[in-house]
Amino acid sequence: MRHWSRMAVAAVLLVPLGAWAADPALRAPQIQGRYLEARSCDIYTGPCYANGEVGVTGGEAIVTWAIDRGAWNGVSLDGLKVIAVVRASNTLGNTYQDAFPAKSLLIVDASATEEQRGALVNLAERLGGKLTENIVATQTAPIETSLGECKASGCGHVKAGDLVEVSTRCLGGDDHLCGNEYTFYPPLTEVENALPAYTNIARFSGEGLGMTWTNLDRRSAFLGTFSL
Repeated sequence: MRHWSRMAVAAVLLVPLGAWAADPALRAPQIQGRYLEARSCDIYTGPCYANGEVGVTGGEAIVTWAIDRGAWNGVSLDGLKVIAVVRASNTLGNTYQDAFPAKSLLIVDASATEEQRGALVNLAERLGGKLTENIVATQTAPIETSLGECKASGCGHVKAGDLVEVSTRCLGGDDHLCGNEYTFYPPLTEVENALPAYTNIARFSGEGLGMTWTNLDRRSAFLGTFSL
């Protein structure tokens, strides 16, 4: 009896372990990193500004994933970065008129190997969702990021060669122009610990999307973390 009782206890103890292994939500993430998103319309705003921008601007975005650690498709991506530059047909996040399909240009870290570049592209397709369904070009560039070291103050910097430059700061009292501001639009992708921030500059100077842009002094960015 004691022998069978011990086996029964062992079987019961194994059930939660098996459930843990079968449930993706309980497993450690494959990829973890930091995130910066800059758009061409205010995302932290009140209706007095948002109503004037929706359908007019906000169709462009620069989304950066800076990987701290992890592997994708069996390829280690520790310390690498990938950027999606997006041009949509309408204001991204507009609930009254669909902004998709969109075009995107991917910029992958020049320090990545050929195998890692392929994994970065596939990861961006997975993380970007509809943003990266239609990739018109993929380019490589040295990507420099400073994200998360001062996340509590909204400070973030991204530079990808001569193609992309983004710089943000904390939102302050002088940035409340309507008096009833809130996070009007959510982030474009799945992000954890999302923090709205002020964009000093968000610039795209590359080819492939049919336009370039420079956005200055907007309440248009998110910083956060991501995992998958």
